[in-house]
Amino acid sequence: MTKFEQEEKIVEMIKTVFDPEIPVNIYDLGLIYKIDLNDEGDLAIDMTLTAPNCPAADFIMEDVRQRVESVEGVKSSTINLVFEPEWNKDMMSEEAKLELGFL
Repeated sequence: MTKFEQEEKIVEMIKTVFDPEIPVNIYDLGLIYKIDLNDEGDLAIDMTLTAPNCPAADFIMEDVRQRVESVEGVKSSTINLVFEPEWNKDMMSEEAKLELGFL
């Protein structure tokens, strides 16, 4: 599997993770800022939350970690929670905006 194919699989897995309060996956919500897979299979993801005090933060981050580590070739993952830049609804995909009634 090429690195590009691995990264596509990682994105597919992230798209199966949902904030329990929002019916859109976290990728389309724009909560994933960076996906960095090195040649050794170490994955680093920078992500944010819709609100800094999100009660589901630990659950969401653990869900991401478990799902991305199931991708072939990913040996380890580090999920970094960041709040810069601050998330806003403009970061959502067109599909997410449509689903949530912002279009």
